[in-house]
Amino acid sequence: MLQVREAPYTRLCSKKPILTVNGQFPGPTITAYYGETIYVNVHNKGNSNITLHWHGVQQPRNPWSDGPEYITQCPIKPGGKFRQKLIFSYEEGTLWWHAHSDWERATVHGPIFIYPKKGESYPFPTPDAEVAIVLGEWWKSQVKDVYEEFIRTGKTPNISDAITINGQPGDFFPCSKSETFKLNVHYGKTYFLRIVNAAMNLNLFFSVSKHNLTVVSADGGYTKPLIRDYIVITPGQTVDALLHANQKPSDYYMAARAYSSGSVPFNNATTTARIHYMENHAPTKSPPLPYLPDYNDTKTAFDYYVSLKGLTETYPYEVPKDITTHILTTLSINTLPCLEDQICAGPNGTRLASSMNNISFNTPRFDILEAYYYHINGVYDRGFPRFPPLEFDYTAEYLPLVLQTPKKGTKVAVIKYGSTVELVFQGTNMITGIDHPIHVHGFNLFAVGFGFGNFDKEKDPMTYNLIDPALVNTVLVPNNGWASVRFHALNPGMLHCKILLFLKCHFLCIYHQWVWFVHCHLERHLSWGMETVFIVTNGEGDAALLPPPPDMPPC
Repeated sequence: MLQVREAPYTRLCSKKPILTVNGQFPGPTITAYYGETIYVNVHNKGNSNITLHWHGVQQPRNPWSDGPEYITQCPIKPGGKFRQKLIFSYEEGTLWWHAHSDWERATVHGPIFIYPKKGESYPFPTPDAEVAIVLGEWWKSQVKDVYEEFIRTGKTPNISDAITINGQPGDFFPCSKSETFKLNVHYGKTYFLRIVNAAMNLNLFFSVSKHNLTVVSADGGYTKPLIRDYIVITPGQTVDALLHANQKPSDYYMAARAYSSGSVPFNNATTTARIHYMENHAPTKSPPLPYLPDYNDTKTAFDYYVSLKGLTETYPYEVPKDITTHILTTLSINTLPCLEDQICAGPNGTRLASSMNNISFNTPRFDILEAYYYHINGVYDRGFPRFPPLEFDYTAEYLPLVLQTPKKGTKVAVIKYGSTVELVFQGTNMITGIDHPIHVHGFNLFAVGFGFGNFDKEKDPMTYNLIDPALVNTVLVPNNGWASVRFHALNPGMLHCKILLFLKCHFLCIYHQWVWFVHCHLERHLSWGMETVFIVTNGEGDAALLPPPPDMPPC
């Protein structure tokens, strides 16, 4: 059971109450085995609405428990509860859960550990111990106040006051030095670091001094082992890495700091935690800091991403080759006119916005999934464009002011069930260029390509990795560049249909209808409207979308 409530938190330079789950920050770890179904009872004992999202859990036939507010459910009101069903299918490794309402996820989040089937093992030597490493951000102010102020004024939100590892900013913040997270290790042992980036608005470099990290999984999907002295991890992503305790017994820092290639203000602090060898050694007052690339080192960041390769033996299905549905969407920072009687602090007296394909998403006040299921009109509109309605030099240094104002709307994209989809995210230099971590709910994505400048539909697919791309749920789109993913427009449960069709058991095939959220995982961009919804149409058969649970939160 998860109880969401306010609790005093005195360990991080502050005595303010924060919203926690079961009184913990970060929240408790949820564990499961490959293919299991578990139930989580969520009780809202706070004083504001809440939803919980199980990030990367694909939920075959069950978007009802996916969690984004007013997309697949209405929020759990104070005093309310919701029994959420988590259906694990092909996920294995580390995922995470978090609030998906306003900015509550700043303190309402925690890891999910998914182990191999009972009796089976990892595709790498079994580590001696495992530990969650949850990276986050901290504001001295109440996060709710930060959110309400930047929404009201239309400006960029105040940057965080600290970056944290397992809820602590580390030794460089004297008021919480005694609470710095410490990982005790024994020489010769191997430690499984389950790393989550729960930060609100920061891509991060992460490293351990004097030690290499062997990346073995990303976003709940195994990768070919990749040995690096640093990793890059965006908000929403998870990385599993092996740490071999093979250095001279001493104390060493693990550390993280921002990767930010744009001109937007960001927290440039470094957060630390300690690796402490349990063997006898002289006390270490000042452990060495690890190598961390420069804040704006885009080349280094994407050298890492391009080097990530999927472990093909564990792929749930082949990389799509014959694409039936092409979607290209621009990702832009925009401005909107100031509302009447409003003081706006955006550029030239405007308020900041964001968009996909020039549409800044209007969040409805009734959830889209129930509107779709019960055929309720007026909640959303079909017709999210498959290609940019305004074509221009997306990454030009100077762009006409007329392009800055997006349309407002609740537009969704309808995708035919069974389609093979290529989805290209194109960053633009509107207002400012910046990297965008894009999360697609409900699907595994093959990250087949990255590039800089404007996507060239003739030349750039020639560079795709269609052999062993990483299988992810969140993809980082480079500043003034593009990223391309491919996926099957069906959930993992549908793979049985593929097998059954091969056996000519047509009558047993399972067809679903789905409503899934697509959005930037930089929380300020999500708040401004960089999001849309995919509706995958229903097929035929006797096992479609599960009915809504009886305790679905009312609007």
